[in-house]
Amino acid sequence: MKFSYKILICTIMIMAAAFGFSGYYFVNYIFETSLEREVSQAMDDSSVLQFAFETAALNIPSKYDILPDSIAEQIGFSLENSGQGNGRLLRLSDEEKRVLYVSDGFAGTGDFLDKASEETRIYQVLPQGEHYYIQTGTKFYALGRVLYLETMRDVTEVFKERAMGFSVYRRVTVVVLFASSLVMSFLSHWLTVPIRRLKDAAKKMASGDYRVRAVCSSTDEMGELTRDFNRMAEALENTIQNLKEEVQAREEFIAAFSHELKTPLTSMVGYADMLRSRKLEEEKQFLAANYIYTESRRLEKMSFRLLDMIVAKRQGAARRKTEVSLFFEHLREMFGNSADIELRISYEAAEVCADTELLTTVLINLTDNAVKATEPGGVIELKGRREEEGYRFLVKDYGEGIPAEECRRITEAFYMVDKSRSRSKNGAGLGLALCSTFLELHGTCLEIESRPGEGSCFSFLLPKEVLDEEK
Repeated sequence: MKFSYKILICTIMIMAAAFGFSGYYFVNYIFETSLEREVSQAMDDSSVLQFAFETAALNIPSKYDILPDSIAEQIGFSLENSGQGNGRLLRLSDEEKRVLYVSDGFAGTGDFLDKASEETRIYQVLPQGEHYYIQTGTKFYALGRVLYLETMRDVTEVFKERAMGFSVYRRVTVVVLFASSLVMSFLSHWLTVPIRRLKDAAKKMASGDYRVRAVCSSTDEMGELTRDFNRMAEALENTIQNLKEEVQAREEFIAAFSHELKTPLTSMVGYADMLRSRKLEEEKQFLAANYIYTESRRLEKMSFRLLDMIVAKRQGAARRKTEVSLFFEHLREMFGNSADIELRISYEAAEVCADTELLTTVLINLTDNAVKATEPGGVIELKGRREEEGYRFLVKDYGEGIPAEECRRITEAFYMVDKSRSRSKNGAGLGLALCSTFLELHGTCLEIESRPGEGSCFSFLLPKEVLDEEK
């Protein structure tokens, strides 16, 4: 069942219950008020008739010490037809509850008088066919006699008014519920518009369209729900896109890795088979063995770098405070004695918080790449400076540079701008990928500035936040 129908049905049920109880209470309250008024009037009439009877009994001739039955009957007849008793039905009984006088049409129950006493005046509502009466009874003394006086007052109109009130209220309730149903049908449809929009958006997302967004048209809870749904959809879309990119990158990685293994292994198998199956000249034998050795070292280096990347991602970086001078002096010892390049090192003294081994590996790889890109006699600059956000390391060369479209991909594993040149220098396209992974563990990234023919500058900034976390 639709949510709008549930709202409509629940509203109608609540309104019907509310109108039913309130109507019953209202009509019944009016009925009871009217009935109480009629009972009070009947009791007053009974008192008046009793007083009139006692007065008439006192005015009879003094020759009677005890009121005769005939006189009591005459007084009853007189009261019924006099002004005090006009329109009233009454019954007069003696001590034995034998009827002395009764009006035509009086149909009260006989055992009713058993509860009457001199101190109390009793009554009951008595149904007779389609009519209702209030029967009153009282016990009194008159001229040495104990008498019972009963009256009947027709209150059928009060019950008819109650029945009419219920009938009118039922019709009014039906009309009001019908009108309310129309209004609530419109309101429930209007209130559930955001829900239907969310449902449609969810269906489209389930079918694979993660770009869909629900329209937000309010600022209430439904508006908040719509905005949360859109934020969830955006996060889901980004996650799906990242997963696709990750799967694609993984496929490209496997393809590149397979290619990097297949090419040298094919040649290595061929050279090994040549050495095994035939006798070669010494020079050819040396070239074959040297190729096998060179490619084996390159594959070994590639496997070590892959292992370093995997281990680093799992274990994270164990940062500690280290003077930057240690990094630059280590680079000076490794590359400063080369006769082919001029190494210029300048830095500002500072203390950084980093994993010494990982950061050293990053700087060695960047410097080694700069050396490979620099022609003999060229210059490589290693710099370090304090900045407002942290401490920046820079490795700059003046080699052939990298095209702008290649700069975005050179940190991918096995990606090489010039594959033949990289392999000739024992490269596998993992150095910058390794650097990027290690820098991510330090909360930073590799920044590349390069122009073809002018050289490249690789830099990264160790942020102050890293230092603050360690402190």
